[in-house]
Amino acid sequence: MSIDWTAFTPTSALAGGALIGLAASFFAIMAGRIAGVSGIAGGLIRPARGDIAWRLAFVAGLVVAPLLYASVVATPVVRIEASLPFLVAAGLLVGWGSRYGSGCTSGHAVCGLSRLSPRSLAATLTFMGAGFATVFFLRHVLR
Repeated sequence: MSIDWTAFTPTSALAGGALIGLAASFFAIMAGRIAGVSGIAGGLIRPARGDIAWRLAFVAGLVVAPLLYASVVATPVVRIEASLPFLVAAGLLVGWGSRYGSGCTSGHAVCGLSRLSPRSLAATLTFMGAGFATVFFLRHVLR
């Protein structure tokens, strides 16, 4: 996947981050829940009674919102340079890792850190460090 750096603006990134924080705050205040995507989606696998509708609505919003946005605003062309089996394996590893780590990046970095959770701080430092090391290794060691 490549990023068109000429189309990147700090303003849109800041606005997007603010909207994510605002949405997570409203979700916590109004529903009393943490907006961790893996926990919400994972709750659909073995749902508790009366716990399916809001989870389906949340996941549907994750799918529908970008489609609505793309119907109004010209979006950049996304080019993914990986095979389907590689993408499936990567998705399974991310799912396994988020369950093993008791949450995903949205749950730990956005919601956990804002609640001053030590576990979320450790998780965020771990996945950010692993991401930095992976990029460094792929870009500077293997080249």
